[in-house]
Amino acid sequence: MDLKITDLTLASSSIRADIAGFRETANNLDQRLSAVEDHIATTPDQEEELKSLGAKLTELEDPSRRDNVRFFGIPEQKEGSDIKTFLSSLLTNHFGIEFSPPPEFQRVHRIGPSHKASANKPRPIIACFLRHEQARQVISTAKARQPISLDGHEIRVAADFSRLTNDRRRAFLALRPQLRSLDIKYGLFEPALGFIESFIISLIVYALL
Repeated sequence: MDLKITDLTLASSSIRADIAGFRETANNLDQRLSAVEDHIATTPDQEEELKSLGAKLTELEDPSRRDNVRFFGIPEQKEGSDIKTFLSSLLTNHFGIEFSPPPEFQRVHRIGPSHKASANKPRPIIACFLRHEQARQVISTAKARQPISLDGHEIRVAADFSRLTNDRRRAFLALRPQLRSLDIKYGLFEPALGFIESFIISLIVYALL
């Protein structure tokens, strides 16, 4: 009889210990679930905060690129050992730009590793002009005189923007066929306000009157 009572006591103690363990596990799971729920609840706010930070970063990044011009289509090695002199000659002889004073660059270089370049897809050249007015002159001249060629290769020119701004531009330009089909006039303009402080693109679409 005493053995049976002892066995029951031991079994009861074991059950109580198991129950206590289950309760602890349940409490831990409840805490983890609450943490997950809190995270889910704050995720939209965090996404909005990230978007806001990304926009602010773009506002800071684009103005720092305003003196940059990208050149596409120039064959590899064509610049020789002095890329600044080559580019200055290219702008005078092929773009027909008469600079006064002569163009000066903070830096000029190819973009990307050389092993990824090919004859059919040369790396772009990016030039940072010392004077912003000269950078704008190059872009406007290239647009007016296109196509511009060098030894049978078409040379294209573009302003330099942040990745986010470029993505927005591409998204807008992809809509051009639809806009034309709807007989809607469209434009891609830099903002009139804050032009000097910012180089963020405003995408403006307006209907023909």
